[in-house]
Amino acid sequence: MKQRLKQLGQGMTEYIIIVALIAIAAIAVYSLFGKTIKNQVAGVAQELSGSDGSSAVGAAQGAAQEAEGAAGQETDLGNYTEN
Repeated sequence: MKQRLKQLGQGMTEYIIIVALIAIAAIAVYSLFGKTIKNQVAGVAQELSGSDGSSAVGAAQGAAQEAEGAAGQETDLGNYTEN
């Protein structure tokens, strides 16, 4: 019985580690492309409502270029908050 509980606990621990790694990756992607994603969603929402979404799409393009520039810079603990 104890062996079975150990195996269940091991499986749960592995699952938690995988979920944590996925969450960390999602946070990293969102921190890099957050503005782009927000502006794209805003543009799509405006277009779906019948409004002109070109300003939000333009803002998304600008944010994407900014994120591309930030991705090319090396980041360490000394300059992490500058991006």
